[in-house]
Amino acid sequence: MERTLLSFGHGYSARALARRLLPRGWTVYGTTRKESKIKELQDEGVTPVLWPDGDLGPALAQATHLLISAGPEPDGDPVLAKYESEIRDLAPRLHWAGYLSTTGVYGDHKGGWVDESTPPAPSTQRGRLRVMAENQWKSIPCLPLHIFRLAGIYGPGRGPFEKVRQGTARRIIKENQVFSRIHVADIAQVLEASIARPNPGAVYNVCDDDPAPPQDVIAHAAELLGAPMPPEIPFDSAELSPMARSFYAESKRVENTRIKRELGVDLMYPGYRDGLAALLAAEG
Repeated sequence: MERTLLSFGHGYSARALARRLLPRGWTVYGTTRKESKIKELQDEGVTPVLWPDGDLGPALAQATHLLISAGPEPDGDPVLAKYESEIRDLAPRLHWAGYLSTTGVYGDHKGGWVDESTPPAPSTQRGRLRVMAENQWKSIPCLPLHIFRLAGIYGPGRGPFEKVRQGTARRIIKENQVFSRIHVADIAQVLEASIARPNPGAVYNVCDDDPAPPQDVIAHAAELLGAPMPPEIPFDSAELSPMARSFYAESKRVENTRIKRELGVDLMYPGYRDGLAALLAAEG
């Protein structure tokens, strides 16, 4: 069977999935807003399409699977804003569709646990837009939709080591603050497992087993590097961008049993200690 993935917003997580699918004979179309990324995607084996002004006709005609990573905008999902009618026509013949959302849709639970049955209650604009976009995609008839609520993503090129090395890392201390995380390789593993076991309508939390305060992760990275311990700074006096400060507005631990039970996923990096050690080893 010909298997073709059309990936809207072909960024960090989608590229990790493509690296798993391409050696298995898949065709992958990936959209990008930057002409400078075209050669890079081609070198990875992906067929690039400029977004939003490129010709998506061939990709839409061939797609058997759909992945949406593009972030929502204030007036709704940008993919549906331009291609809703085409996707409604495409939906009945798709084998699988995946929407990459965020655990931010659950809002603040003061460090308590949430699972997929927890009603969304976002406290940030970013989370509210994600809930809106989830609902837009759910409204398309016959679409075999799977929603993946991702925790904080890290992986190659996205870890705390560089800031620790540069001496710019800080341990921001906020009482009872805890985050869940996920290595990008495990995101790709979860997506591939869902493609192999489609269950339209399913929602999956994608996170590791070890939610932890952010200062603990920074401290462990410094220990691994043998670097000086970054200073502790109280949250109230920390200089943070509005985006960074918004992350501290919510504290929760995210349950991940469903990806293991339903998809048979065995996490490669079940905690940040495993993931950081692997990143450092990969650097040589």
